[in-house]
Amino acid sequence: MLRVENLSFSYDKIQAIRNVSFELQKGEIMAIVGANGAGKSSLMKCIAGLLKPQCGEVYLNDKKMESAAYRVVESGVSLVPEGRWIFPNLTVEENLNFFATLFGTSVRENYHLVEDIYKQIEPFKTRRAGKLSGGMKQKLALSCALIHKPVVLLLDEPTTGVDPVSRKEFWEMLRRLKREGITIIVSTPYLDEIRSCDRMAFLYGGAVKGID
Repeated sequence: MLRVENLSFSYDKIQAIRNVSFELQKGEIMAIVGANGAGKSSLMKCIAGLLKPQCGEVYLNDKKMESAAYRVVESGVSLVPEGRWIFPNLTVEENLNFFATLFGTSVRENYHLVEDIYKQIEPFKTRRAGKLSGGMKQKLALSCALIHKPVVLLLDEPTTGVDPVSRKEFWEMLRRLKREGITIIVSTPYLDEIRSCDRMAFLYGGAVKGID
């Protein structure tokens, strides 16, 4: 379903991604494991189209994804970058409505996609997102990423700085999304999280050193 072929990207003279290739089927969860500086965030952004690789291609259902706009709006690729990509000065409800409107849908139309997650923070829907706890920010960011029904969900170190209980709840949510047929890529520095994934790629110095 998702195929990455020979992606390479560099910041000036710093090679961030080196000939990365892998394939994923519908509904699979893949962990990209590596230490800080391994290239995980750069790889995620290249797949999402936020960075333009010097070489390599990304295919979805055997169709080359040409641009960032195509990847996000037409193909249904959703990225939650490190930092969770929500607006701290907007309320919980305003954040969700903004992302739904951005993709030409509504919260009412796709609420069933986020209900299990969003209902945990809905009592705080009038609270500014910047005032939420780490675990609640994580749930809001995931809700915003899912409200337009993506087919591929990219999560960049989503559990960093999150308490153990919220980490466990988060992976339970991902397993539910997997059952919905959503393909998920999660970057993480935590080796224990790969047990919840179907596949794993170890990234070091921007290159895949092992894949399973």
